[in-house]
Parts: sequence; structure tokens; C-alpha cells
Amino acid sequence: MSALPAPGRALVVGLATSGRAAAVLLRDLGWDVVAVDAAPIDAADLESAGISVRAPSDEPVAADLVIRSPGVPREFAPLSAAYSAGTPVWSEIELASRAMPNPIMGITGTNGKTTTTELLAHLLREGGLDAVACGNVGTPMASLAGELPGDCWLVTECSSFQLEDIPTFRPHAAVLLNVTPDHMDRYPDFEAYRQAKLTLFAHQGEHDLAILPPGLDSSGRSRARRIQASGPPGPDAVSWAEGGLHVAGLGLVSPWSDIPLLGAHNRENVMAAAAMAAHAGLGADEIARGLATFPGVPHRLEVVGVADGVTFVNDSKATNPAAAIAALDAYPQGVRLIAGGSSKGTPFDDLARAAAGSVVHAYLIGETGPQIAAALDAEHVASSLVADLPTAVSRAAAEAASGDVVLLAPACASFDQFSGYEHRGEVFREAARDAGAR
Repeated sequence: MSALPAPGRALVVGLATSGRAAAVLLRDLGWDVVAVDAAPIDAADLESAGISVRAPSDEPVAADLVIRSPGVPREFAPLSAAYSAGTPVWSEIELASRAMPNPIMGITGTNGKTTTTELLAHLLREGGLDAVACGNVGTPMASLAGELPGDCWLVTECSSFQLEDIPTFRPHAAVLLNVTPDHMDRYPDFEAYRQAKLTLFAHQGEHDLAILPPGLDSSGRSRARRIQASGPPGPDAVSWAEGGLHVAGLGLVSPWSDIPLLGAHNRENVMAAAAMAAHAGLGADEIARGLATFPGVPHRLEVVGVADGVTFVNDSKATNPAAAIAALDAYPQGVRLIAGGSSKGTPFDDLARAAAGSVVHAYLIGETGPQIAAALDAEHVASSLVADLPTAVSRAAAEAASGDVVLLAPACASFDQFSGYEHRGEVFREAARDAGAR
């Protein structure tokens, strides 16, 4: 663990959840903290803790250290001024990792991060180890400082934005599940996005575990290991599917029939989590018990109910086309797809090709509805533009036959009509219940 510098003046840029946690942690560590945000915010709690809040503000602030919240682009004036001045700029996870003695596991990827993070934390706990899921999954690392025993594993979901500005952040085990175009509204090109993901491995040592997709190598001293969805295991295989889930050093851990998660993408998530759990010291039986009892993740292929033989599935966390394609893999026929939302700059041609084999009808909402409709039309997939999500659910339910699946897999961000994917998923749940789902 790298040491923190002596307390001085710190600037926290962005006051969403992780920025607030970073500001409080710095104040507790004796720093003089100034926090800024481009929007007006309720900052009474921060100000009562002795933190100077300037919001709304985009004025540069002189500081010895700057903490950048993941949602804030580098071009925001207080940040760009800090970079130009050579002031150290850290991600909140960099700050937290320096302030805590805990061992870290890091999970990144375009899709599957949350499921794998929650699953790994569950496996460790079921195996008798202290573990907490944190990071992009919802609980900032910085909010846990001083709250946990020193041997508690921090199972940390890391977005590409969080992996920028991490000069020393080192997970003892790390995985890049996959990388496909996403956040093209924030990165100049796909390569820049991919390099941000690879930063997760930059500071690992030779005895740490690094799991990467084929064709990508670790950026640190750890050797790249692979998960293999099919075929005999190769020399770098750390986990593989061969009549069931296998892990290097443990052999067969569990038959797939005993693992409740659906879809080929979830098999890969399971293989990654199992390999990382083994790296923490768990045995095959302990991992198998944890896999069998994992309840799943809200808003990720979540079955919210059945009405007249029609299954309603909430995959609101499918915020890009690749994630929506994975959902279609889990439900390969009879799908009434609800998609659309705010744009992230990604095309929908691959989604349309995947839909051609499984989607009976698509109900399209939001800003990107017309764009998705055009892509589906090119693949001869029937679709309709509808005003909002409750209307889409109501129409899909009315037109569905027994055995069909009403699947919310938006392939887009939610911010045109909702406060976030969680809000969108809750609206879907309520609409499904209104349609009789129980």
C-alpha cells in the first residue's frame, strides 16, 4: 500500500456519492478540503463536517491534491487547471486504497461487472472470509475507511472512469471480463477506452492474479491468465467449462446445472469469480456452495414475475448493445423486447442481428427509439415506437402469448427519461405488476 502525503489542501471535483465519500475521508485525515460541483447541490452535511463547498462553480482552486469523481470529464475547468499545473489528480479508489490496509480484488469490463462483483463477494463470505462489494457497484471504497477489519476483502467494481488517475492502485486479483465499444461520448476512440480498462493491471506484482480476454496482456508484472468457455484448457487457463465449471488447481467445482445464473455471459462471470475466490484461498466445495446460493443482482436478468404464462424480465442494467445481446442469449426465443433510451454513441446493428433470431416484436422508447427501429427494420424485425416504458410493458403484455418473455434490455443509458438504470428498472417492475405479473 502506498502512503498518503502529509495533509494539506485537497480539492474534490464532483459531489455525487464517491466525491462526497472522498471529501469526508480527506477531512477525517486532517486535510483542508474544498469541494466543487458544476450543479447546485444540497451540501449541508458536508459543510457541517468542515468542508468548504462551492456549487455551482467551475472556478479552478489551488490545491496540493485533487480527487476526481468518475462522472466528471477531464475538460472541466478545475480539473484541466490541475492537470496543467502538475497537481496530483487521483481517482477516489486511489485515495481509498492508500487510506486502507485491506486486500483488494478488482473487476472491470464493459458488461458483467456488477454481477461478478456481487457474486465474488458472496463466494468469499460463504467461504468464511470477510468481504464487501464496493466501488462502482454503489458503495464507495472511501466510505468504508475505518469501518472494516484489516483482513476484509474489498471486492471492487471498477468503471473505466474510475481507472483513470490511479498511480498506485493495486488489486491482488483483477479481471477484465470483456471490452466492447461503450462510452464513446467520453472517449476519443475505442482504443482509449480499452486502455483505460487495462490500467487495472498496471501496478500488480508477479504473484497477483490477472485475468484478461484472449489477445490482451497485463499492463503490470502479473502474467495474463484466461477463462475458456469451451474446449480443453490452454496453458494460461485459470477457469474453464468442460462438462461443468473447472478451476486451475481445484479441478471440477460444480456442474452447470447446479448454478442458477443463465446465459453464456454469466458462465464467464462465474468462471472469473470462481478463479478469484480460489486465489483468495477457497476450495472447490466452498465455491460450489456459494454458487448454488447466489441470489442474483437486481436489474440484471431479474425475473420480476409471470402472468398467464408470460415471463417479465428486468435487465435495465443492459445499458449498451453488447449487454442487451447477452440478455437475448439467455432468452433465445419468444422475446418481446423493450429497448431504447439516451444515446452513448454506439450503433445498434449487432443488436438487430441478434434480435432477428429471437425477438417477436420490439417496443422502442426514448431518444434512441428511431435509431434502433431503423436497425431492426434492416433485419426484418417488427417494432413499434411507444411513448414511455409503462406503455411499452402494457402493449407487450397485451400482445404476448403464453411462453413469451417480456424483456427490458434497453441497450442504452436511461437519462432521457429516468434518474438512472435503477429507476428505470423499478418503473418496469411496477408496470409488470400492473400487467398481472406475480
